[in-house]
Amino acid sequence: KNQRQARDALMPTAAPIIGIIRHSINVDGEGVCTLVAFHSCTLKCKYCLNPHSLSGVEKYKKFTPEALLERVKVDDLYFQATNGGITFGGGEPMLRAEFIEEFKRICPSNWRISIETALNVEQSFVQRLLGVIDHYYIDIKDINNSIYESYTSKSNQQVIENLKFLAQQNLADKITIRVPLIPGFNTANDQEKSIDFLKELGFKNFNRFIYLTDTERSD
Repeated sequence: KNQRQARDALMPTAAPIIGIIRHSINVDGEGVCTLVAFHSCTLKCKYCLNPHSLSGVEKYKKFTPEALLERVKVDDLYFQATNGGITFGGGEPMLRAEFIEEFKRICPSNWRISIETALNVEQSFVQRLLGVIDHYYIDIKDINNSIYESYTSKSNQQVIENLKFLAQQNLADKITIRVPLIPGFNTANDQEKSIDFLKELGFKNFNRFIYLTDTERSD
């Protein structure tokens, strides 16, 4: 244990990764992508898609940006042929901004770097990744704070502030906002209200979809 702690101290950007999924095509980003999912999240969603991102961290291997590059570069040819690359998810990948920034610095310059985020993080993380992220996939849950809080156990004030910040950076073309219908929490009408609010901020790329509840997943 002490040896592991000493090693990690020498790798300040090392991060626990709960999964590396190769050969995703036009799902987690343009072209062929590899999805890299980090441990840890700022939310406790009722229908969490990756609950192991909140489980004990000690069971997951830590990677440095260099070690991750060594793992994923096997698909370099696919990335370059399809304008693909790496999509960082989680958990909440914005929490690993330092890691992503360093990975971008050392990976081939024509790899697309995308991120799947709930955006409920301090704005300093968002600022750090300006110029690093080629495309953002932002799951806003719902703009109505009462709905959001009942579903995630946290306020969405920081999300809205970060959305406004990104809009002010003229990044709307690089952002797809995922606006889910969450059974038992919001309605199709709530979805449209969220989209109307986001349009007023300048966003124009939206993905409407329905969350699968635990019951629906087991059917």
